[in-house]
Amino acid sequence: MPKKVFVGEVISDRMDKTVTVAVTRMVKHPRYKKYIKRTTKLKAHDEDNACRVGDIVKVIESRPLSKTKRWIVIERIGSRLPGGVDIKDEVPLEGGTPEGQTVQEQEGVKGDDPDSDNA
Repeated sequence: MPKKVFVGEVISDRMDKTVTVAVTRMVKHPRYKKYIKRTTKLKAHDEDNACRVGDIVKVIESRPLSKTKRWIVIERIGSRLPGGVDIKDEVPLEGGTPEGQTVQEQEGVKGDDPDSDNA
């Protein structure tokens, strides 16, 4: 029988070699036929303590590793920053800049500088 594999977001990394992963799925209500979002929290083994809060990870079912831990992190897919920007998108500009700014810093966001004219 194949093992279950889920993709979810790390919501806690405070424990040593363990992360809490929130897996969200859509379930159809039996009577009203409306789709409802359901979230399941899983404890997963993270051997290298590489995962941080906001990371998107892939977990696989395993034998019980502790009282509540039955999943293992097999892949770190991406990471979300508070602004919703993926770390993969923050690449240095081609040719580089003297200040070492990233693409997002170079483009700027409206309202981030009080002295700017684009507010």
